[in-house]
Amino acid sequence: MKKYWEMKNKANNEADIFIYSEISASKFWGDETTPKDFKDELDGLGDVGTLNIYINSPGGDVFAGNSIYNMLKRHKAQKVVYIDGLAASIASVIAMAGDKIIMPKNSMIMIHKAWAGIMGNSADMIKMADTLKQIDVSIASAYERTGLSNEKIVDLMENETWMTAEEAVEYGFADEVEDAKEFAACTSRDFLNIYKNVPENIESIVETEVGEEEKPEEKSKEDENKIKDILSVYEHKIKVNNRRSAK
Repeated sequence: MKKYWEMKNKANNEADIFIYSEISASKFWGDETTPKDFKDELDGLGDVGTLNIYINSPGGDVFAGNSIYNMLKRHKAQKVVYIDGLAASIASVIAMAGDKIIMPKNSMIMIHKAWAGIMGNSADMIKMADTLKQIDVSIASAYERTGLSNEKIVDLMENETWMTAEEAVEYGFADEVEDAKEFAACTSRDFLNIYKNVPENIESIVETEVGEEEKPEEKSKEDENKIKDILSVYEHKIKVNNRRSAK
């Protein structure tokens, strides 16, 4: 199976980290970035002076992403983040762990308020609404790196804001714009349909290259099923957490 994320040591006391997949709390198909695997490989790098972190991810599980963000923030190395394509949702939070954030001209970053699928009664809905508000506070704290006011950050999250590299630098979500790059796809367009304001030109960042043996119509059903599976797992976790909280 193709691996969409990896870490490897380099010369000159540096190491590269590639996050080119969805962020997940656990493995489903083997290509997700999970906190456990991330920590194991991060520890395996040993003492390095610089971490070069390359991100092209549509996001995923908020708690898994926050865990990875905190691991990187605690790491003593100088952290240089390259947004190679897309850093959306919780992947944008991971990017904020960088001491320096660099974006090619053709890359994008997206931030939004936390959301979740839930089944239950009115009490369950109210409890989940309170939980989402708390999650939004934790997400916004990572974006304080920008120097923006909390009110402005919340406004950008509320409107599911997609930023070009130039806009990201203007707002403080990135530090530098470099020439456009070619990069491997991170997911299918179908996965991003769960978001509201996806730009029309995002296909160039997310779509897998299509060969003679893999046509779009053949891939779309597989991706649709994958998204449904992921969302069903999230809904199950939410219901379990709600039952635990009620005890």
